[in-house]
Amino acid sequence: MKRRNFIQNSALATAFVGFSNIAFSSNLAEVKPSNSAKFKLKYAPGFGSFPELAGKDPIEVIKFCADQGFRAMFDNGLPGRSIEEQDKIVAELKRQNMDMGPFVLYADFKVESMVIKDPAIREMLVKKVNDGVEIVKRTGIKCALMVPGRYNERMAWDYQTANVIDIMRELSEIAEKGGMTIVLEPLNKRDHPGLFLTGVPQAYAICRAVNSSSCKIIDDMYHQQITEGNIIPNIDAAWSEIAAFHIGDNPGRKEPGTGEINYLNAFKHIAEKGYNGVLCMEHGRSISGKEGELALIEAYRKADNF
Repeated sequence: MKRRNFIQNSALATAFVGFSNIAFSSNLAEVKPSNSAKFKLKYAPGFGSFPELAGKDPIEVIKFCADQGFRAMFDNGLPGRSIEEQDKIVAELKRQNMDMGPFVLYADFKVESMVIKDPAIREMLVKKVNDGVEIVKRTGIKCALMVPGRYNERMAWDYQTANVIDIMRELSEIAEKGGMTIVLEPLNKRDHPGLFLTGVPQAYAICRAVNSSSCKIIDDMYHQQITEGNIIPNIDAAWSEIAAFHIGDNPGRKEPGTGEINYLNAFKHIAEKGYNGVLCMEHGRSISGKEGELALIEAYRKADNF
């Protein structure tokens, strides 16, 4: 066997390690993973995580993910689905005893929004939150994600921060009455230049100033590895204000084990702190096709082995 072919075959075999119940076939289309052991933490695939193995129907995807031991799902675009489809998704999640991660309520990266005092923007944001509360009441999904938008190049930074705090106090009051938690997401400046909110320490200071149980942080560990690193100490420092997590390794924003983040240790630390929320798998796959989807599941088995 040529050395190149041996390496390729070995890599493919490695991707399959851990699937003791997979029915192997010479035809890859017949490979069907089955591992119902529940993960320790609530890692949440998106509805597009397993197109080859689970298809595109949301209900079938939920069933497949439950069969693989996942205990949650996430859907950034939930508000854009019809009420009928939302209801079907929620009913299947309840049947499988699975949670749902935060949906995106507002994330416009092109405009200055929370950093300026503009009556029209305020009215828009209030409407967004009221619409989110209606989704929460109907579905029982508690968290909605918001991004404060771009920063203003002409205004002093502290005034912009004060404006974000002021509008978030108003929005959080509406959310709290409706049983919804708004999670603010800091995003890194390399991938998303020009945004106001870029770091967990910054988000922590804003949440402390807002002082509401409905204003919290979603800690995206991919973004934070780029922005400030020091992931575990930052989790500890901001713990009281973190309500959810996003996952993605860096570089590449692919599954755990493909970059520099030690997710085994990070997950172990989060579990030891008693976290019972969702960790959204907001990343791609390092390998295409069914092999990549199998490798994705195995990557989480390895990272969850603490």
